[in-house]
Amino acid sequence: MRDPAALEEHLSRPREALVDDLRRLEGDIVVLGAAGKLGPSLVRLAVNGVAAAGTGGRVIAVSRFSSPGSADQLREAGAEVVPADIADEDALAALPDAANVVYLVGAKFGTDGNEHATWATNAYLPGRVAERYAGARISALSTGNVYPLVPVGSGGCTEQDPVGPVGEYAMSCLGRERVLTHFARRNGTPMALIRLNYAVEMRYGVLVDLARQLAAKERVDLTTGFANVVWQGYASEVTLRALLHADVPPFVLNLTGPETLSIRKAATRLAALLGVEATFSSAETDTALLSDASHCHGLFGYPQVGVDELLTATAEWIRTGQPLLDKPTHFQSRDGKF
Repeated sequence: MRDPAALEEHLSRPREALVDDLRRLEGDIVVLGAAGKLGPSLVRLAVNGVAAAGTGGRVIAVSRFSSPGSADQLREAGAEVVPADIADEDALAALPDAANVVYLVGAKFGTDGNEHATWATNAYLPGRVAERYAGARISALSTGNVYPLVPVGSGGCTEQDPVGPVGEYAMSCLGRERVLTHFARRNGTPMALIRLNYAVEMRYGVLVDLARQLAAKERVDLTTGFANVVWQGYASEVTLRALLHADVPPFVLNLTGPETLSIRKAATRLAALLGVEATFSSAETDTALLSDASHCHGLFGYPQVGVDELLTATAEWIRTGQPLLDKPTHFQSRDGKF
């Protein structure tokens, strides 16, 4: 994973368990929000997995594709590409039919001061999509932000714990879940709601945020001293495999890694790999946004790339000046403002 080509190949390499599940999945897969952070690698993984499964199903990538060349790259990977703004009713209605939908659309950054648009994207639009694809299987990306901050020694919230979103972004994401649940029940549409936090790869994520700070000789704020991270390739795999678990009412799943990651320890390790000194500000508080994904691991196995490998690969990526997406996670936020 030392350059973008090798990273993309690793992210889109299907494990046999995914291929087996895709072999059981009937019909095409449409991916909405295919040009976001998670979308391109998930589309490539789906294309490769469907090809290995030999089902002949299509993978249809839908997005506005505002970045130059992003649509062509997915076409070259074997996806059918449909440029569309699904917030437009006519564009949404004109999308191809599909038996399976992966919903990745969401708004997070710029929420503060733009709450109305955040709610329109995160809570209103999912209902329109659920109406358009009534009866299809839908795997919809949600977030662990629907949970409250919990004691760091708790192991994190399980799917059975009460939600308690902090801030407008998190509340709008819970709104998305509630709206999708409504349409699942009303229309008999099987759904999976995937509460993800935080996906990482070498171009973005919590570890990249830390490595960039360290390389710039900035102090690392430890107020939020613990977090969950998970290899993005695993996040994509589980989101696809969850289609077979879609149900009415929706199947709800926490998706993250098995560790409660110490930010101090991760930063210290990254600093050693980068050849710099780690310096810190503040002290760790006793709560953090944490999820227990043991149910996910029981169903789908453990991530194929663990924290040690992620730390090493991230430091090498930063040290050699490889390209970044420049999309900070703001995982340190404790007031829900992004």
